[in-house]
Amino acid sequence: MINDAINTSRVIGFDAHPDSFTAAILSGPTPAAAVVEKMFNKVPMNRLLQWAKKNTLDSDIIVLEASGNSFHIARSLRSAGREASVLESRHIGKLKEAHANNDKISAIRIGKAYLAGTAKIVWIPDETTQERRDTFHTYSKAVKRSTQVTNRIKSYLSDHGVRLKSKTHILNQKESIMQACQWSPRERLIIEGMLMDLQNAQSQRAHWNHFMAQEVLHDPLLLSLTRLTGVREIVAYSIGAIIGDINRFASPKKLVAYIGLNPAFDKSGEGEWNGGIKGHGRRDLRSHLIEAAQSILQSNHDLGRWGKKLMARKGSRNLAVAAVARKLAVAIWYLMKGLWSTVEEVEAGMKLKIGKMIGKMGKEGLSLIGKTRKEFKEEIEQNLKKGREYILDRARSSPLKSSLKEAS
Repeated sequence: MINDAINTSRVIGFDAHPDSFTAAILSGPTPAAAVVEKMFNKVPMNRLLQWAKKNTLDSDIIVLEASGNSFHIARSLRSAGREASVLESRHIGKLKEAHANNDKISAIRIGKAYLAGTAKIVWIPDETTQERRDTFHTYSKAVKRSTQVTNRIKSYLSDHGVRLKSKTHILNQKESIMQACQWSPRERLIIEGMLMDLQNAQSQRAHWNHFMAQEVLHDPLLLSLTRLTGVREIVAYSIGAIIGDINRFASPKKLVAYIGLNPAFDKSGEGEWNGGIKGHGRRDLRSHLIEAAQSILQSNHDLGRWGKKLMARKGSRNLAVAAVARKLAVAIWYLMKGLWSTVEEVEAGMKLKIGKMIGKMGKEGLSLIGKTRKEFKEEIEQNLKKGREYILDRARSSPLKSSLKEAS
């Protein structure tokens, strides 16, 4: 949302750093009329709440640029009874590039950007959502690291004329790699070091995958998301982490735009497609929905068949994948809002999906909750039926009931 009319007499521009902050108290309804009442430069961050109680009023609005610790600062200020908002960093960054910059100027500029009404206000995640985002991004980094090390190993082996088996994981080929040629002692150390890096990345990936699967299975909202075709623990967890409170999106269209799945358009009317889905929105969530859409498109599910027809008609697989992902995003909005049918019977495909998610927890995960696999699976199936309240009945289902039924 863009800032509406300012109803307060003072706006405080807040330029935050890890150990200190600079704040400018501005009075005035517009950037041109704003006067700097007082400036606080390089105040130690550990004095934040003390400073706020002494120098700010309940009617003040404190505005920050989105950065590493801005959400934490905003939540801290709100807990102390102060109004705090975070502004999108892209707009503030352009202002920094256009003018000379220091902490004092930045604080004033942030305040005036808010007064101008052109800076987008960023939603501040609650603590649970923030923790989920941190977990999700840690998992994503482990996946990225695993891919990087895998490619590095393949490249190194290829440089020495060694080819790996395509359907066998590298870590299961260690012995054959070492026997593939006459490695020198240094080369052996290099290979062993890279395999150790890969083992560590894989362990980190598996660790966070187990954790996310366990949380999805125990959280009614996240568990309900797995009712959608193409959605299992990773996608469900990413939805909960990135979207957070679904009520901040007034319509499915708002959510689609937030993710960055806005449809492409035929500018010329002659099949020349422009305006793709890259370069805007939440890339972290969009990439997972695109992966889910790829899987759906390869299936015989209703939505998959719809996507195949679209691909045949438009002659573009990428366009069809994006369209399927967009339908999935719309379904996510309705499901998270509770505009869906209740689960009367857990179908075979859903049972299979639940079993796979429990498998991600492993024996250690099951032992921690003190249940057998069968007991826990039965419990999850019951939670799927009773864990959430839905507004629509099965007869009305959802606006996408023909193409978004429950599926594995």
